[in-house]
Amino acid sequence: MRSAAGRLLGSMGPIARTGLELAFVAALVTLAAIDVERRLLPNTIVYPLAILGIVATLPLGGGVLVEHLVAGAGAFVFLLVPAIAYPEGLGMGDVKLAGAMGLYLGFAVVPALLVAFVSGTLAGAAIVLRDGVAARKRALPFGVFLALGGLTGVVAGPELIRLYHDAFLAA
Repeated sequence: MRSAAGRLLGSMGPIARTGLELAFVAALVTLAAIDVERRLLPNTIVYPLAILGIVATLPLGGGVLVEHLVAGAGAFVFLLVPAIAYPEGLGMGDVKLAGAMGLYLGFAVVPALLVAFVSGTLAGAAIVLRDGVAARKRALPFGVFLALGGLTGVVAGPELIRLYHDAFLAA
């Protein structure tokens, strides 16, 4: 099971494939750096990243486009709920970035989000262990962890889904 982006990249030449992946990764790295410095994920980068996901999927046909639209909407809504419930804890930039990642990665956004949540939780726990309970009020830029998850999704997302499927869902 490969994501649509993986199928598209597989049908492209190595230069086009590398260019598309580098654009996605460059946007993630840029967003992570800005989030660390300013606690902001600018729409001027997030929106083109979402468009890149749709454009990369268009040549593969309607079914694949639907997969990516569902993955983008699912990732967006998955983060929107906690952002609405506790706005001080998660910003709308994080929500939009998750949606853009879903548009690019397709269902490989699931392991990407898992990596983001686990790495963010571990970083938060390490800070609390180091600084005590007062550190619980300290904000962490979650865009950094989303970017790490996005990189994981690009490199190994479809393979992680296949491993999970084979280990737990295969009959």
